[in-house]
Amino acid sequence: MKKYFVEFLGTFILVLTIGMVVVEPVLGYMGPLVIGAVLIGLIYAGAGISGAHYNPAVTITFWLRGVFSRTEILPYIISQVIAAIAAGFTVLYIKGGPLVETMDLKVVPTFLVEYIFTLLLCFVILIVATSPKTKGNRYYGVAIGMVVITGAYFAGGISGGAFNPAVAAGFITMGTASIQHIWIFVLANILGGITAPVLYKHLSSENI
Repeated sequence: MKKYFVEFLGTFILVLTIGMVVVEPVLGYMGPLVIGAVLIGLIYAGAGISGAHYNPAVTITFWLRGVFSRTEILPYIISQVIAAIAAGFTVLYIKGGPLVETMDLKVVPTFLVEYIFTLLLCFVILIVATSPKTKGNRYYGVAIGMVVITGAYFAGGISGGAFNPAVAAGFITMGTASIQHIWIFVLANILGGITAPVLYKHLSSENI
């Protein structure tokens, strides 16, 4: 149960931070830095307990990589999604029911940036967190956080920069994305999580 609680707590804090940054009054250009910084801290805090996934796509990536149990996939994902929804409602409460502008998402650009950066995120996580060649390093949290920061600047104006189906659920709860677009995030993010271990296998001397 400790693992599921850490996944819930970490995802909750991550989505809460995102919401506090992107819902009016917004933080502006510093937003991605704040999100990346809190993610780095959450990764170091939770890695030794739950693996610090905080993302269904990462959970699937670890399972396909062979370093995560299939029986724990569903409990992890449920913990992450419920946490994201709870965080979304918490943001709206803290900000006093703000007027939220829903993003006008274009299907193909949104899908592409979400797929590309989820793939990159999951691939980097596999390299820094599971490869024997980098085992025991202390920079894994920073590497992962920097990918999220870069992705947020790159894709924030196109898709909102979720790279995470749970974060997408938080977007919808807060009203920054429409529920009719949830399939774009889920499909793109899960495909990115599936592709990452395939890419890892072909670029690594290890067997997956």
